[in-house]
Amino acid sequence: MLEVKRETFGEWPLGGGTVEKFLLRSDTVKVEIISLGCIITSLETKDRDGKFSDIVLGFDHLEGYINKHPYFGAIIGRVANRIAKGKFVVEGHEYQLAINDGPNSLHGGVKGFDKAIWSPEVLPDGVRFFRISPDDEEGYPGELKVWISYTLKDGELTINYRAQTSKTTPVNLTNHAYFNLGGKGSSNIYDHEFTIEADSYLPLDETLIPTGKITPVQDTAFDLRKPKELGRHLQKFHLNGFDHNFCLAQRKEPHFCARAYHPPSGRMMEVYTTEPGVQFYTGNFLDGTLKGKGGHVYFKHSGFCLETQNWPNAVNQISNLHTYILLPQGMEG
Repeated sequence: MLEVKRETFGEWPLGGGTVEKFLLRSDTVKVEIISLGCIITSLETKDRDGKFSDIVLGFDHLEGYINKHPYFGAIIGRVANRIAKGKFVVEGHEYQLAINDGPNSLHGGVKGFDKAIWSPEVLPDGVRFFRISPDDEEGYPGELKVWISYTLKDGELTINYRAQTSKTTPVNLTNHAYFNLGGKGSSNIYDHEFTIEADSYLPLDETLIPTGKITPVQDTAFDLRKPKELGRHLQKFHLNGFDHNFCLAQRKEPHFCARAYHPPSGRMMEVYTTEPGVQFYTGNFLDGTLKGKGGHVYFKHSGFCLETQNWPNAVNQISNLHTYILLPQGMEG
């Protein structure tokens, strides 16, 4: 039986409004989401012995999410990932976005969707959030109405994205939860096994922008079509970690794209999507400066992200525009 509870999480400073928290609970999963950035602040699942533990990185209190952090659990928009030099051309007009990641624009800019308070609506099986991104917010054209819903059925959490715009504009929404299946306080993810059902990936330049090539994973470190234990795999290929887009077969119905398995606890997570890519990120930029839940310090490789989305910088790659540009009054799910 599913339970949905609503309560206050905290007050935004300087009269910015109340941040609410929503608890979705089934027999096997407990999820907490707040109206600030539609952030997943907690996701508890059972291990093989039936013991619950929180498997997402984050903070115990609102203050942690107000301060600077690496998008823990948040909805990302208008455009997830990087846009080269923060520029793109739509219908003959060049737009300049806010630059916040070296020479590039990352995750919607200086004040992306992760930093906004959304309007919530309780559903029978979850919660739906809504906000209006005004024309020219962070440099993007058009007024964009966005709905994000989280629904829970047994052990399956579904995130649905819908958007409607007044002008042709790029939009690429995702969730940026960091997972560690070992549970709260686990120091790294080296003992996790990862599988990604992708035959190709996008190589990156020195600023983490795709080079434009689509490269087969065969005989490379990016061949994760069979399970690989992360620690051994990084050592074998002398990798700093992953922060790459894996190219998926795009379908109208959600299909399997990735799996993470933690042998010591028995926890397993599978990801299904309709999107053409999944960004696999292994927390390479976590550096021990953040204290999270229970005072635990988040070091490099403390968590992983599997961000289903369109390909990074797709707005500047003609071949992929058809899945990326949102036409006026269009919708994307």
